[in-house]
Amino acid sequence: MSNTETHENNAKVAKKCKLSSETATLHLDGIPPDTLNKVQKYLEPFRLSLEKLQEVSARLRKDMKRGLGKHTHHRAPVKMLPTFVRATPDGTEQGDFLALDLGGTNFRVLHVRISEEEKKVIKMDSQICAIPQEIMLGPGVQLFDHIAACLSEFLDSQNLKGQTLPLGFTFSFPCEQKEIDKSILIRWTKGFNCSGVEGEDVVKLLKEAIRRRGDYDIGSVAMVNDTVGTMMSCGYRDQSCEIGMIIGTGTNACYMEEMKNVKRVEGEDGRMCINTEWGGFGDDGSLSDIHTQPDREVDKTSINPGVHIFEKMISGMYLGEIVRLVLLDLTKEELLFKGEVSEALLTPGKFETKFISEIEESDNGLENAKKILTELDLKWDLVDARVVRLVCDTISSRSARLCAAALATIAKRICDNRGLEHLKTTVGVDGTVYRKHPNFSDELQEVVRLLAPKCEIKFLVSEDGSGKGAAMVTAVAQRLALKSRLLEDTSSDDEEEEEEEEEENGEDK
Repeated sequence: MSNTETHENNAKVAKKCKLSSETATLHLDGIPPDTLNKVQKYLEPFRLSLEKLQEVSARLRKDMKRGLGKHTHHRAPVKMLPTFVRATPDGTEQGDFLALDLGGTNFRVLHVRISEEEKKVIKMDSQICAIPQEIMLGPGVQLFDHIAACLSEFLDSQNLKGQTLPLGFTFSFPCEQKEIDKSILIRWTKGFNCSGVEGEDVVKLLKEAIRRRGDYDIGSVAMVNDTVGTMMSCGYRDQSCEIGMIIGTGTNACYMEEMKNVKRVEGEDGRMCINTEWGGFGDDGSLSDIHTQPDREVDKTSINPGVHIFEKMISGMYLGEIVRLVLLDLTKEELLFKGEVSEALLTPGKFETKFISEIEESDNGLENAKKILTELDLKWDLVDARVVRLVCDTISSRSARLCAAALATIAKRICDNRGLEHLKTTVGVDGTVYRKHPNFSDELQEVVRLLAPKCEIKFLVSEDGSGKGAAMVTAVAQRLALKSRLLEDTSSDDEEEEEEEEEENGEDK
């Protein structure tokens, strides 16, 4: 094959792999045609056409509907959990708030000020508190006493002890939310196993611990999911933000749904934010046609086999491992490293997701690939480095495209719900894959545009969804509570006026 033919062949393959030349280039140059064809054949199942993505979107749309249904929810893989957040910010929110962010071996306490004049959510100060192992595994009372003690210490340091401030509580464990201030822990995860908490209301346990101390008090509490916090932290800056999305270690999304479609909560009017828990998409086998052998291997060896199939195909916790398994297969086929594997390549978790971002960098990607392959004790040549780069690009590209298909589904649902010809909305987004990968955000945005042409979507990177966002959820809840109280007051005034009118009419007769 001549150089011209090789170049043309490479160009065709590149075009087939990507939607357009605008997105990240595939860097196929320098891979011999025979090797390239064999590698491409192996990577084919990871390449998803627009038609296939539309099919995936249609399946998710069906699952979202099932998740919202009163009688279909319990068997729906996409849970569509009501959050009891009934509005996004309108720009009038203001005041001082506390935020508590518990999701791992540390937790954060924050003092947040919302300034209406500056249209800013300002983190005044924060403190990180460790949770020792014995508390993570001890009685629940001990955990909440520890949290209350750290909160007390923080309030002292900020001279806030005399004030009763509302609190946003981001509690990143599986919960069933009953109200904005009532959330039942379903089960502990992430190494926690405190007794007496599962099946209990965590807000009640926090308030009881504060009451036991008796040296301070807190105002109203709003329970916050970190994805909802992501949407809300962006919603103050941009009031058209009605979708939140996280694509980092894990993945999830939320959006504002019409109340009349939320069958598990009473009421028909207005909207409510729904936490989709879209990581569970595919748990019923609906994605089996695009679930590759490496995906099945990743699922089988994970701590929760058969659960969160979609998340395992697209999120940061798993992308590196998918790449490792692909590289291993290609090496066994003698398409990489002259067929010689290293101990590191055989070890699960050794190919980190951050390596993908480093290898795909436009300027230093190839140099980074060489460095990483050396660290993994692999005997590489320049063709190997280029093939590894192609594998990384293929796996991250699939992640971006699947994420785009899911996001387009939500945008189109909002558009249809409201009977609009054209939807203009903003997505508040967070997560290391979105923030750190050099091409992910570009490809995601381009594919969303193609899959949801009626939707004009702006992307806004969130600032601290679980801290500032939690405070914003509390501020909005407070604003709505005040508004409904005002309505109650005016309605009782109206009744008195009506009674007086009736008495006057009676006297006239």
